[in-house]
Amino acid sequence: MNNAGERVRRCFGLAWRTAAKVGKEDPRRVVHSLKVGLALTLVSLLYLIKPLFEGIGQNAMSAVLTVVVVMEFTVGATLGKGLNRGLGTLLAGSLAFLVEYVADIPGRIFQAVFIGSAVFILGAVTTYVRFIPHIKKNYDYGVMIFLLTFNLITVSSYRVDNVWAIAKDRIATIAIGGGLCLVMSLLIFPNWSGQELHNSTISKLEGLANSIQACVVRYFNDSETQDDESDDLIYKGYKAVLDSKSKDETLILQGCEIKQALQASWEPRWSRYWHRIPWRQYKTVGITLLHFSYTVVALHGCLLSEIQTPGSIRALYKDSCIRLAEEVSKALRELANSIRNKRQFSPQALSDNINEALQHLNDDLKSQPQLFLGSKNFGAATNAEEDTRVSFSSVKSDCSSMFESKSKELSYALPFAAFTSMLVEMVAKLDRVIDAVDDLAKLSHFGEFRDEDEIE
Repeated sequence: MNNAGERVRRCFGLAWRTAAKVGKEDPRRVVHSLKVGLALTLVSLLYLIKPLFEGIGQNAMSAVLTVVVVMEFTVGATLGKGLNRGLGTLLAGSLAFLVEYVADIPGRIFQAVFIGSAVFILGAVTTYVRFIPHIKKNYDYGVMIFLLTFNLITVSSYRVDNVWAIAKDRIATIAIGGGLCLVMSLLIFPNWSGQELHNSTISKLEGLANSIQACVVRYFNDSETQDDESDDLIYKGYKAVLDSKSKDETLILQGCEIKQALQASWEPRWSRYWHRIPWRQYKTVGITLLHFSYTVVALHGCLLSEIQTPGSIRALYKDSCIRLAEEVSKALRELANSIRNKRQFSPQALSDNINEALQHLNDDLKSQPQLFLGSKNFGAATNAEEDTRVSFSSVKSDCSSMFESKSKELSYALPFAAFTSMLVEMVAKLDRVIDAVDDLAKLSHFGEFRDEDEIE
């Protein structure tokens, strides 16, 4: 009993710490939970208050279900789901009444056959339509509600005489539930999808900048020493970008930016947030950041390689590599500040600084070519062989030792070559990120960049 009680206490303690952590990460989650609870309480009055229950009847449960499935964390998501549910219900109700009107003319036998055929055809066609990418991305929930409502009304019409009353009550309760969700989302501590996407893009840019700096500093300080704190900083920097692909299983394209951009487009343009910003351009920025993050992952992999270049060799290029990484990180932070402050930046200034650091690294690599091309001892030994008479076995032994020495040099040089090539590839990918953010700044009419503005 003592052991069981201890396990129960540990489980409760773990649950409490997890709940507290979720709330501390984003206090808006607590507010949203309270909003949903309040909305469910208000919509339950349709059941609890007798006059309301007598006016709407058993279909009051549709209002409760509407609140549960429609009310999302952000305004855009709630609007999108609410409009999809409303339009799907209206279209399904109209079509169901048309089917019932046609089937009711000849008689009961034809009515049953006609309803069965209509259910089969509409079910098959509607399900197939849901596979279309554009429908899947934008209207999947509305199509599903259309199919559900159509079947409920059409099949019920065969046994229920006053099916119009059922449909009318269902539409009314859905409208009540949807309207309550919109009021709660828009007027009580609203969370805007556009703001969510805006802040998410900024945090991804800054996270990648931190990850690159930490990765390069650790590589040149001591890559063999495991540091959990630096590992967490490196990992968290690109994890946020890579995880955005799988935040919602309903996405079939590139990343959650598409869903957030779509939700932001649903939000009213007269809101005080981002009324001029083309949200779909954020999708382009998100995709370029996703491709850029792959090079950061590869750079992190160089730290975990089984074969490491000696510290004495890495020290020769430490300053130039750290400088290039710092310039790339500065550029990412400048892009983040541009989006945060809604002002344009100077792509030319960023490119000039990065190209200068890249040229410095190139000069350092050229100053020590023997580290990558191998030594000339093998050629000198071959010349010495021509001048000295030695046995074939001694020449073979000398050649074997030379090849072993050269292979050892290359085994140390190749990991560092991979590391520097990832830095150069990172610069190439960064150009696309700069172009995407520059397009976003121009399309969003950010404040003009002035020559006296300093790059932080």
